[in-house]
Amino acid sequence: MKLCICIVHNRDKNKITDELVRAGFKFTVIGSTGGFLREGNTTFLIGIEEEDRVALLKLIGQNCKTREQLVNVAPFDAATTGAFIPSPLKVPVGGAVVFMLPVEQFERY
Repeated sequence: MKLCICIVHNRDKNKITDELVRAGFKFTVIGSTGGFLREGNTTFLIGIEEEDRVALLKLIGQNCKTREQLVNVAPFDAATTGAFIPSPLKVPVGGAVVFMLPVEQFERY
């Protein structure tokens, strides 16, 4: 058995949730926040059998796509107000980060 920890952008949450339900996966959803842009993410905890691993990874890959977003980045130590005019920077957002962990024991009560 495996525990899949899948972190996706909130924009992809509804789509991946619908597809996981449709495919019959059982999961738990946890709200989380990304570190760089401090935007909302969703973390899925999905318990799977080894034979379902490829199907799950394919489902995640098909429903969580990376896209570019413009953000204004200011330096950490801005000298005087107005001395620095931030320019927009394109950064990739979305997609999915997946951790696959072995499960030593699983019980359901």
